[in-house]
Formats: sequence, C-alpha cells, structure tokens
Amino acid sequence: MTFSFKRVNAIFIKDWKDLQRNSYVIFTLAIPLVFAAWLGRMGEESAVFSTYPINLALIIAGAFIQAAMVAEEKEKNTLRGLLLSPANTLEIFVGKSALSALMAIVVIIGSILLSDYKVPSPLLFSLSVLLGLAFYLATGTILGLLSRTVMETSIIGMPVLIIFGMGSMVKSMVENETLLKILDYLPSEQLNAIWFGLSSGEGFNGMIENLLVLLVWVTVSIMITIVIYRKRRMD
Repeated sequence: MTFSFKRVNAIFIKDWKDLQRNSYVIFTLAIPLVFAAWLGRMGEESAVFSTYPINLALIIAGAFIQAAMVAEEKEKNTLRGLLLSPANTLEIFVGKSALSALMAIVVIIGSILLSDYKVPSPLLFSLSVLLGLAFYLATGTILGLLSRTVMETSIIGMPVLIIFGMGSMVKSMVENETLLKILDYLPSEQLNAIWFGLSSGEGFNGMIENLLVLLVWVTVSIMITIVIYRKRRMD
C-alpha cells in the first residue's frame, strides 16, 4: 500500500477539531510557556535552568499531549475504527503525530523566546530537537496506547516527567557513581550535553556520540510503539 498524504491529512484535521474542544490539552500546553516566562523574568543563567524549558516543552507538548490524544481516541471508542481503517501503520503514526509535533515546535519556539535562551548553532540545535521530539512522540504514543482514559495518561506519565524531564535535578541528589552514569544516557541529558557543547563552541564532531545515543533511543521507542500498536490492533 502506497503512502497517502490524503489519509494523513484526514487524521490531522480530525485531531485538530478534537483539540479545539479539549481544554485539558490546551491548558497543558501552557505549562512550558508559563515556566519559560517565569525563568526569563528571573534572569537565571544557570546551564541547567537555561535549557530546562525546552526539555519541558518536549515532554509536555510531545509525550503528554500525544498520549492524551491517543488515549482520547480509546476513550471515545474511535481508535478501533482508525486501526481497522485503510490507513497503514506509517500513515496512522504520521497523522496522529503531526499535530503534536506542530504544537511542540510552536511551544519550543515560544519557550525559547520567553526564556531569552540564546540558540547556539541553529542547524545542529534543530537536529537534536527533532531527534528528541521523535523520541517523545513515540513515548507519548506508547503511554496513550497503554492508558484507558485521558486522565490516566497523567498518572502513568508522571514517571516519564520525573525520569526524562528532571534528570539533571535528580542527578544533583544522587551520589552513586553507577546510577549517575546511567542517568547520563537519558535523552534529556544527551540533549543537554549537545546544547551545552554547542554553547561552548563545539562542532558536529564533538556531539556525534550524543546524537547516536539519541538515535538509539528513537529507534527503540519506535520499535516498542509498533509492537504495542500491532497488539492493540489484533485485540
């Protein structure tokens, strides 16, 4: 079956109409922007805090919103119809992720402007953000497929916020060297390492390892998403 932009666009338009009636999603999207504006007013120049609004925007607008939109399909019993529609797996994934990705990009740009973050090397920065966004969208899809309701995504998604969103803060409270090394491989820490490196003047060669680790996270998360999706489709 060939890839159909018409089917992808139909899924996108349906999600857009659902979003306009979903106050929970709209309120959630405002969280990273409020935090970025607060940080900008503080004038905080700490390396950890300077990139935190971007990581938060990726998690909230990427993972949480994606999870809520997928779970809403299940809650309304419309996901089954989508899974059994003529749209193939790739079309459904792209269509269901397009709106979340667009909102995430808008929120990230807004967070950068509100927090007065100086973007180093826009091309490499954008590449790292896209890899991070792909991971969080896949993670959000997994959470949505595992949740029964929209509100349940907040409960099972809380560990994601703590582990992936507050990795740097958790590291400051950990003294075990082995655990610290494990935390260093989290996607948020890889993104921070890339952004800090770019701010220090490092080029592409200095962050190849970080980009490869991110690529592994993206690949694994997409594979898990496909497995869970196919299981739900058969169910």
